[in-house]
Amino acid sequence: MLTLDKDAFKEMFSEIIKEEVTKALQDIRTTQLPPMLTKQQLEQLLNIKHAKASELLNRPDFPVFREAGVLVPTHLLFIWIEKNTRWIEDNTKYFGKGITA
Repeated sequence: MLTLDKDAFKEMFSEIIKEEVTKALQDIRTTQLPPMLTKQQLEQLLNIKHAKASELLNRPDFPVFREAGVLVPTHLLFIWIEKNTRWIEDNTKYFGKGITA
């Protein structure tokens, strides 16, 4: 029977999460999306309601291009998602942070 200590388990789990997040982001990036998303496209892509989309679009750190209406640059959206995925940042080495017990 194979047994793992706590640190080995955390390391394995972190690597699995990192691989899956990387794969998911790559899959999303290779999907044909327009360079700029409308509010409705943002809602569909993130599977969120109108109110949550409005909340995101009004955040000062959320990437919005307002010079031609309310548009979200697709590439900046994915960068924002990566930077704001707290669980990954807090619990893996994906962003260069170590795991603390």
